[in-house]
Amino acid sequence: MTEPGASPEDPWVKVEYAYSDNSLDPDDEDSDYHQESYKESYKDRRRRAHTQAEQKRRDAIKRGYDDLQTIVPTCQQQDFSIGSQKLSKAIVLQKTIDYIQFLHKEKKKQEEEVSTLRKDVMALKIMKVNYEQIVKAHQDNPHEGEDQVSDQVKFNVFQGIMDSLFQSFNASISMASFQELSACVFSWIEEHCKPQTLREIVMGVLHQLKNQLY
Repeated sequence: MTEPGASPEDPWVKVEYAYSDNSLDPDDEDSDYHQESYKESYKDRRRRAHTQAEQKRRDAIKRGYDDLQTIVPTCQQQDFSIGSQKLSKAIVLQKTIDYIQFLHKEKKKQEEEVSTLRKDVMALKIMKVNYEQIVKAHQDNPHEGEDQVSDQVKFNVFQGIMDSLFQSFNASISMASFQELSACVFSWIEEHCKPQTLREIVMGVLHQLKNQLY
């Protein structure tokens, strides 16, 4: 406030007006300074966090490539085309892909082998069951099979039947002409190949072989 009688042109009044102006308040200038400092500090923190995250990402990728070179056998083998140089990331990835494809082929091959072995095991189990049944049948009837005859005896029976039939066939067939041969063959079949006739021939052959064996 101005004193009574004071003139607006009084220099002291001007000074008072100046200090009463908000634009010249020293506290406001300090607030702007601190706010600007805070903004700069926030940007720095963001930039530092981004740099740290990027560095972690790069470190993780590097560890991944290092692990691949340790795990993949082909990455450990010396490649004479590049000498003693360090393997590039592209080469590490390609060798890893090739090794994975190799493992897939080996896995498929092993699965096929396992499938074949399972079939073999199943066949052996079936054979085992059959042999167990044969052994059990023999144990239940130990005398069965003692009178079993050989393949030679079977052939002798067949030979005896054929010899008997051939004798009648040779005596009945005429070779004068093909037409007469055909007629004689049908006639011989009707006469000498009747079920009763064949039965008598077989019984005679068996009786004869039995006398020879015993």
